[in-house]
Amino acid sequence: MSGILYGVGLGPGDPGLITVKSSRLISGAKVIAYPSLAGGKSFARAIAADLISPQAEEIVMDVPMTVERAPAQAAYDIGAKSIAAALDRGDDVICLCEGDPFFYGSFMYLYARLAADYQVEVVPGVTSITACAARAGMPLAARNERLTVLPGPLPAAELRARIEGAESVVIMKVGRHLPKIRAVIAELNLTEKAAYIERASLPDELVCPLAQAPEKAPYFSMIILTKGADPWL
Repeated sequence: MSGILYGVGLGPGDPGLITVKSSRLISGAKVIAYPSLAGGKSFARAIAADLISPQAEEIVMDVPMTVERAPAQAAYDIGAKSIAAALDRGDDVICLCEGDPFFYGSFMYLYARLAADYQVEVVPGVTSITACAARAGMPLAARNERLTVLPGPLPAAELRARIEGAESVVIMKVGRHLPKIRAVIAELNLTEKAAYIERASLPDELVCPLAQAPEKAPYFSMIILTKGADPWL
């Protein structure tokens, strides 16, 4: 019989936010798979490092961070083949995923390649959105309020239109798009309603009003904007 593929959410970075179920699966794993920046270290593995057995086989997927989709898709093709080989010999495979596997998670690409032929179970994780909201002290939505999640790479005009029609907004994948996003929010006179968070839950996290955000932002950064009460009251 084939093994089971588990897509395990690790949360935003603090190992203390790994769920009990995820912790149990990782610590008992014979085979661990995870993405890594091509030629670099894996943030996912670093989060779970203390739980991984020294005897565990590790399948590393070197995923290049490029705008073009083809190189990353090729990396997932290779990773899926290695995972399939382990499953075919009867081993369960625990695939590590930052945040939640199905919320902007890399695991969804493996799921698309393997779910039709193997048993796959997804273990949810704490999302970056909820972690950032908690660290900023900003409730996201109540009663009938709507929460809009936007990716930072969207064109400025589309960002503006979507923010204008929203109540609470989370802008993810800020990184190099911070100047554009900051300008759009300023044009809408909403800067005082926005918070900036980077590396939430990690020792070097930064939480501040958007007006005090640095000029450059890392990939793991987010802006939360609420049009209701002042988030800093």
